[in-house]
Amino acid sequence: MGIRAQRRGLFLTVAGIAFMISACQKPTSDTVQQSPASARALSGSLADPARLQQDDGQWVMSAKNYAATRFSSLGEITPANVKQMGVAWTFSTGVTAGHEGPPLVVGDTMYLVTPWPNILYAFDLTKPGAPIKWQYDPKPLGAAKGVACCDIVNRGAAYANGAIFFNALDGRTMSIDAATGKERWVTQLTDINRGETMTMAPLVVKGKVFVGNSGGEFGVRGWLTALDADSGKTAWRAYSTGPDKDVLIGPTFKPHYDSDRGKDLGITTWPGEAWRIGGGTVWGWLSYDPEADLLYYGTANPGPWNPEQRPGDNKWTAGMFARSPDTGEARWFYQTSPHDLYDHDGVNEMVLADLQMNGGTRKVLMRADRNGLLYVIDRLTGEVLSATPFVPVNSNKGVDLKSGRLIPVKEKESKQGMVVRDICPAAPGAKDEQPMAFSPKTGLLYIPHNNVCMDFEGTAVSYIAGTPYVGASVVYKAGPGGNRGFFTAWDPLAGKPKWQIKESFPVWSGALVANDVVFYGTMEGWFKAVDANTGQLLWQFKCGSGIIGHPMAFKGPDGHEYIAVTAGIGGWPGAIVSADLDPRDATAGNGWGGMLADLKKTTTKGGMLYVFTVGGGT
Repeated sequence: MGIRAQRRGLFLTVAGIAFMISACQKPTSDTVQQSPASARALSGSLADPARLQQDDGQWVMSAKNYAATRFSSLGEITPANVKQMGVAWTFSTGVTAGHEGPPLVVGDTMYLVTPWPNILYAFDLTKPGAPIKWQYDPKPLGAAKGVACCDIVNRGAAYANGAIFFNALDGRTMSIDAATGKERWVTQLTDINRGETMTMAPLVVKGKVFVGNSGGEFGVRGWLTALDADSGKTAWRAYSTGPDKDVLIGPTFKPHYDSDRGKDLGITTWPGEAWRIGGGTVWGWLSYDPEADLLYYGTANPGPWNPEQRPGDNKWTAGMFARSPDTGEARWFYQTSPHDLYDHDGVNEMVLADLQMNGGTRKVLMRADRNGLLYVIDRLTGEVLSATPFVPVNSNKGVDLKSGRLIPVKEKESKQGMVVRDICPAAPGAKDEQPMAFSPKTGLLYIPHNNVCMDFEGTAVSYIAGTPYVGASVVYKAGPGGNRGFFTAWDPLAGKPKWQIKESFPVWSGALVANDVVFYGTMEGWFKAVDANTGQLLWQFKCGSGIIGHPMAFKGPDGHEYIAVTAGIGGWPGAIVSADLDPRDATAGNGWGGMLADLKKTTTKGGMLYVFTVGGGT
């Protein structure tokens, strides 16, 4: 169906915000308010993502902005009229796998990357039905699918200075001309013969493209790499394990806690040479504070899952780094799960905000971690200000704020050859990569997450390059209450929920705050709009497949607000459907089989982009 004809639009900017996002500056007249979407430039100074992120009419990076808020101030869609929202147009990707990454909108063009085979589409938003302008097929190796641990997903692209940057599953990063679809450069970064793939969304900062690898369940050594945006050449690489020189730890490294200080901890906190196959991959989200000039990202689980094979803290896995984007030099590190016992990767998004705390303003980052704790951390120093459970947790007792250490629960520690039952949260965590959103209007985080526990047995495993290196048998089960998911509005200052919605399945979609309305999707395929202040359900639409995609908002060339999301069940939990796993095997999908057996009865495979607007289709 066509985009409606041009009529007077409504564009509101939020004034008087109590909580200011440090990565955003006030819009200037030449970047936002005087340029309709169809007139926005794709080159020159206006094409700098540092400026474009301020324009809520566009969506130029997966997280919306450097602060990773996934907040838009567009105000045409409101709690009062969202019930009138309908489908404006759709597009079938032809791929029936997990669809996670959001589309981008730059100027009058929308861009979308599919799961493998990672085709990049450009759609013309000025024409009815948004026809394809061009498409780019990177032709990734089919063998990459065989070493993708958790479905063949892609978490999106990034725009900067006339180019679209994205990763293919076989470990290549690409720069594509945003106007023509012509290839600018391709850089091969991983080796699939070692089980190394790429699924994350790049971030572009100051002329560098930041990308990381996947493959922790194959004994891959994790890293973050900076590529020159013009040439694709490697500017620097920082490993997550190994000697300080490989981790780019030097004299400017000033971690807040004693446990993170010392020489070559990336070797000495591992047995023998285990750090070489120790994981710590960088497959999640990145944030950036331009004022502090610090890049933030998390490192994934150590390998193997069986902790008895890797005694020690296993630095620098399951934690978060702050680095200089120019040189890669580490500034601080904090480990959320030292000597990780449960596959609690530290890759979840870090939302940046300036909060009024204890009578002053603190520059913080906030993360809902897999270990079940909602962290508020001073983003300049790495000091933990609070760490509060946001789900039922019995595997830790929180954080010792003096030492920064996670406090373990001995009777729930995983062991080799012994089944430890009812560990909460499970390996996928209280929340996995599905990104939360933050509203500077309400001061609330909106968290899509899980309520899942597990039985865990460590098993001995040997490393063979390119084969699974897990060392555990796990079975997941619904957490307390029986519901397997929540959508929670969380007050980071009070350390408690403002409101919460129970969902039958884990909520594996991303969240979007569009002014006063919050959007998220369910694994059954419902795309929902709720009131940002109360959680009241305002509208829902049943999509053709389960939703694990990340919704986004934009202003079309006609001046109206649109909401877009992909529906295509998959990802780690949805593989029970997309990979047609046998639910009679409780360990299928690395633990999801039995718990999500009923998912096959509620949704089917798919791959569709939906674009909605008020009065859509009229």
